[in-house]
Amino acid sequence: MAISRAQLAKELEPGLNSLFGMSYDSYDREYEEIFSVEDSQRAFEEEVLITGFGNAPTKTEGQGVVFDNATESFTARYTHDTIALAFALTDEAVEDNLYDSLGKRYVKALARSMANTKEVKGADVLNNAFSSSFTGGDGVSLINTAHPLAGGGTAANRATSMADLNETSLEDALIDISTFTDDKGLTISVQASKLVVPPQLVFVADRILNSTLRSGTADNDINAVRNTGVLPGGYTVNHYLTDPDAFFLLTSVTDSGEGLKMFQRTAMETTMEPDFTTGNIRYKARERYSFGFSDWRGIYGSQGA
Repeated sequence: MAISRAQLAKELEPGLNSLFGMSYDSYDREYEEIFSVEDSQRAFEEEVLITGFGNAPTKTEGQGVVFDNATESFTARYTHDTIALAFALTDEAVEDNLYDSLGKRYVKALARSMANTKEVKGADVLNNAFSSSFTGGDGVSLINTAHPLAGGGTAANRATSMADLNETSLEDALIDISTFTDDKGLTISVQASKLVVPPQLVFVADRILNSTLRSGTADNDINAVRNTGVLPGGYTVNHYLTDPDAFFLLTSVTDSGEGLKMFQRTAMETTMEPDFTTGNIRYKARERYSFGFSDWRGIYGSQGA
């Protein structure tokens, strides 16, 4: 008795699903080195930045206590994208018994495409971090010299004059991060945690961070960055960054889940079904997620000189 298209799809699906899962999981998830990952149960997520209070004043004897207001500064919104792609095994391929070999090749290619898209979307947050066309809840780009503060004035998470990655520019960035304040101007406990570089800067990053003595000098000075442990996460290479000169420093704000975020709305799911009209067998992969940022203090960056 000839096997029906529906029966064939049912027989093929478990094996293809298993192969898809193994292929998808075989790719490094570089975005997880940058973003804190959370689940979502809604069409979008919104996070409101609360300004907090200013410095507490001295209370004069017999006088009433001063009241302050914690207000909403801005709202960061994450709108989930639906990412989906499919392929079809033609009626003729099934008829010629090519469905097994073609299916395995196609499903591997589909897994690679879905994994690559996720990496590109994550890296785009950094690739567009300096662009005025991609603004956050405070109305300016992720990395900017003029983040507005609720208490007045502005703050920066980049140098006024950006420089290439070297010992001096890295140390300057680490110092800048350590002086971050909240929206009311209070110094907060923030430190850099990890350096993110494109492939073109991997050797520069390794020399700066891992040399025992200062890189590129004939002195016997110690490597202060390595010796003090001010960058506990070391460095990570992201192969989807498009600017070969740009580098980024993640901070403890992102580590605590308040900076750069990725929300997973729907985990990867695959389906397979026959098409009555064409006789093809169709296989689809789909997931929903969003990448973005809440607090700009979660990152510091430079486009290079």
